[in-house]
This record gives sequence, structure tokens and C-alpha cells, in this order.
Amino acid sequence: MMRRTVLKKWLTAVVAVVGIAVGWLVVEPQSVSAAEPTYTFATNNTFAPFEIQDSKGGYSGKNPGIEIEILKKIAKHEHFKYKLKPMSFNGDLQALEGGQVDAVIAGMSVTEERKAKFDFSKPYYTDGVEMAVAKDSKIHSLKQLKGKTVSAKAGTSAALFLKKNQKKYGYQIKYFDSSNTMWNDVKTGNTAATFDDGPVLEYGIKTGVPLKIVTKKPIDAQPVAVGFQKGQNLALQKKINNGIDWLNETGQMKQIINKYTKSDKTAKSSTASRTIWGLLKANRVALLHGLWMTIQLTVVGIVLALVFGLILGVLGVMQSKVANAISSTVIYIFRGIPMIVLAFFIYMGLPNVIGHKVPLFLAGVVTLMLDEGAYIGAIVKGGFNAVDPGQWEAARSLGLPYRKALIKVVAPQGIKIMVPSLVNQFIITLKDTSILSAIGVMELTQTGTVIISQNMEGFRMWLIIGTIYIIIITLLTWLSNYIQKRMA
Repeated sequence: MMRRTVLKKWLTAVVAVVGIAVGWLVVEPQSVSAAEPTYTFATNNTFAPFEIQDSKGGYSGKNPGIEIEILKKIAKHEHFKYKLKPMSFNGDLQALEGGQVDAVIAGMSVTEERKAKFDFSKPYYTDGVEMAVAKDSKIHSLKQLKGKTVSAKAGTSAALFLKKNQKKYGYQIKYFDSSNTMWNDVKTGNTAATFDDGPVLEYGIKTGVPLKIVTKKPIDAQPVAVGFQKGQNLALQKKINNGIDWLNETGQMKQIINKYTKSDKTAKSSTASRTIWGLLKANRVALLHGLWMTIQLTVVGIVLALVFGLILGVLGVMQSKVANAISSTVIYIFRGIPMIVLAFFIYMGLPNVIGHKVPLFLAGVVTLMLDEGAYIGAIVKGGFNAVDPGQWEAARSLGLPYRKALIKVVAPQGIKIMVPSLVNQFIITLKDTSILSAIGVMELTQTGTVIISQNMEGFRMWLIIGTIYIIIITLLTWLSNYIQKRMA
């Protein structure tokens, strides 16, 4: 009896602490100055020289990129503050459509298709698509791509160009979310050529990407501008346009662009040690930050998933057909939806329904809760059903009502059966946090992607990231074995 009382107090304390932690982490700051409104801009996480993240995933370095410097100067001149949400370009467009951000500044080309869906600021750059191949490749024209596979980033002007001309040149298209991954695919020979914005390719090659540009001049050149929801944020649009005019009139726009396109200084500043130890030393702060975010997501996500899963499991064994049906339906739905689809729906689709933005951390935690909770619900349900039916009968014959029979007799035996599967689900949750990088969560995998975009050391960095995951999973496995021995 005393043990149960202590356990109840312990669980109450844990739930209270988790509730406070979630509230503190997910509530967006509300202290916005009336004089200087704050706007949220979606941007690209790996798109140098337009956006260049530092090792911590921010833009506080000396060379944050063309568009970040433009935005910084305009914000100061037009008296507003801003927050940046780095993600893939395709994610940027979805976030803008869903109202999760006020604008997109990510090398966004102004095309007729996009003008039908979005409003644009005045252009500040003219950009075109270029084709690059491996250094030893003999391909030098689009006509030589027949029957071969080419690559582009999903949603970009390059992707639109390739789709438009696919029948004409007879190639297959492979889509990526980041430039560095796409370039490495060409380097390893999996794709014959890659298509990307000219300045991005030129900057990448200048900083060490082993490719060569074979197009004589940019293809399908388009103006680049800031994108907005159709008919929304008109005050911000006016501020951005005024700022662009001011930068052009004072000559600062040309200075910013020339800094990244006609100077070698930015290339030298991004060069880092190429050894594993050198990469660890140079990026330890960023890696620790990414690891900490992964741990936070895992712990909060698994606790909420346990609560959600326990509810589903109990509903599944209740003496009610309605409760059983609810449990089975919810488990079926959330186990059937791919986690990345669920993440995009919660973060980018749900705001259209509820009329409010969903904070990034909250979106990640809710995704984990629903996805992992469905699996835990099936585990709990299976664990209770695995208990010998005679235990139920014995408890009921002693006069215990169904609820007490479940809590005092069946649950303790069922939990013992569930423990190995629950610990395994905890490990799976840890690994599944990497999927949340698709919506811009700066966890360990996303941190690795950003670091690779700066040094192009894909093999060594993914080896480091993989080793970190293995170390954590090994510790969790030891913990699992210890718990099982204690319970035995």
C-alpha cells in the first residue's frame, strides 16, 4: 500500500514537471513592441551564398549570406524585428501557404506560376539555373542527358525547368531538399548532373565542392524577391519595398551582392579542418546543441506518448465495444500515417484549420506523441491481453470490480511483459526525432546537415553523427537490460 502511495506521488510530480517544461518550451514570446512589430521569415537552411548558417544553426556570423544581410539592413531602416525559420525550400513554400510565416526570403525566383499564388516584393537580384557535373565527366550539354538521372531541389526554379523540359531531353529527375546532399549525389556518381541556382553552385565550387559548371550562361534567368501570402501582410510588403529602394539608392545592395559573388573572402572564412577530430573540435558547440534538442524532444515526446498510449491501451481492453473501437481506430490511423506527413500536417496544415500558428517545438512533440503513442497503445493493449485470463477471473471472483482488477492484478503483470517493447520504443523515438528536421527542428541530424553545407565533409560528419546516436542507443540498451534484471 505504501509503495503504491509513493508511486502515485512520484508520477504526479513527473507529470507536473513535464507540464511546466512543455509550457515553458512551447509558449511563444508575447512581448512584442508596438513600435517595432516582429515578423517571421522562412528561409533556406543550406543555400549559400543567399543564406549561410553558422555552426549553431543561426546567422550571427560575419558572413550570414546575401539575403540575411539585406533583411538585417532593411529591418533596421524600416524599424521592425524579425525571426528566421530555416527549412527546405519546399517547406518554406508550404509554411507560407499555411500562414506559419509572414514571408519567405530564400532565393525565391519570381515565376508566373508563383505569382498566381503569392505576392512578391520588388526584385533585388536576377538569378538563373546552371548545370554542374562531376569534374571528370564528359557531359557538357543538355542533349547528352538522355536516359540519365539529373537532380534538383524540390520546388525550386531548377526543378520547374527540369520538369518542363523532361520530354525534350529524355532524362529522369531526382529531387532533394538540400544543395549539399544533391551535389554529393553527383560526386558519388548516382546522378549525372545537378541543376541549381547559379550563385549557389558557383559559391559551392569556390568553397570546395568537386564539381564543374558546364552551362555557358544561366538558363531561364528570373528575378529574385521576397514572397508573401496573396493579399496578406501589406504593411510588411511596403516596408520591404521601401528598404530595397533605399539599399539600391545608397549603393549598399550592390556592395552586399558583390561581397559574396565577386570576392574570395567568404570562401576562405568557411574553410575548416577536414579530420574527424578537427570537425568535432570546430563544431562541438553546435553538435551539443543539436544533441540536447534531440534529448528534449525524445524525453518530452516519449512521456506524452506513454500517457497517450496507456489511454489507448486501456480503452482497448475495456468491457465496451465503443471504447475498443475508438482505441483500434486511433491506433490504426496514426500507425498508418508516415511520421513526416504527420509532422507537415501539424506544423503547416493545422494552422489553416485552427487559425493560429503552431510553435515548432510543440509541433515536433505532438507529432512524436501521436505517432509513438499509437505504437505504445498497441504494446499496452497486447501486454494486458497477454496476461492469463485466469488472473482476470480470479480477481473478479474475489469481488474486485473491473477497474480495480485491472489496476491491482492485471496491470502489474502486463507491465512486466511490456517493458522490453517499451524501452525499444523509446530507442525508436530517439531515432525518429531526426524526421523532424524536415520541418526545421534543429536537432542532431539537422545540425549535421548544416555543418556539411559549410564544409562538404559528408562522409566524416555523418560518421560522427551516426556514432553519437550509437553511443546514446547503447546507453539506453544497458538501461533496458538493467531494468529487466531488476524486475526479474
